[in-house]
Amino acid sequence: MKKVSLILSAVVMTAMMLSSFGDGASTEVTIGKQVWMTKNLDVATFRNGDQIPEAKTNEEWKKAGENKQPAWCYYDNDPANGAIYGKLYNWYAVNDKRGIAPVGYHIPSDAEWTQLTDYLGGVEKAGTKMKSTSGWNENGNGTNESGFSGLPGGFRNLYGKFYFSGNYGHWWSSTEFSTDIAWTRCLYYLFGGVTSGNDDKKDGFSVRCLRD
Repeated sequence: MKKVSLILSAVVMTAMMLSSFGDGASTEVTIGKQVWMTKNLDVATFRNGDQIPEAKTNEEWKKAGENKQPAWCYYDNDPANGAIYGKLYNWYAVNDKRGIAPVGYHIPSDAEWTQLTDYLGGVEKAGTKMKSTSGWNENGNGTNESGFSGLPGGFRNLYGKFYFSGNYGHWWSSTEFSTDIAWTRCLYYLFGGVTSGNDDKKDGFSVRCLRD
């Protein structure tokens, strides 16, 4: 009976986390041998139900990063942006052992991001195929022929300042570069490629989930 109860609890938790993606958020797309979510992560709890702290003020965001503690926010602290772009997370939320991705999914590693861009023709061509067909500034939209549906959610730097919504889409990988730096991927409104970066773990970027 206890085993059945635990299984039911796990099913309920998974359903709750998937529902927090928003309407249609459980949609996936198969790209090569990978299965990606088509929307950015928008959860406020870890897999075990623990809350991920929201950091609204610059001071709250800076303090979380300096203490290597997980944090999330909406771009410009506006929930309306969350409905479009999902939440921004620091890397300490991404890497927390409690797990930020829904059951059955994980945060892609640097190598898995590379697998995606290689399949789409390499970093110089993949960006256009990954960008959504609308939402990018100055006619910077893509073809979205991959189905990835990448949107320009902008980012938050380690000091709490927000930048470049409409111009940049920036996503974490699960792979460390060094003690304070992790690998990321970026789409840019004036460029058809994909940029691989090494960014401070205190920054706030979007998160996209990959099926296990």
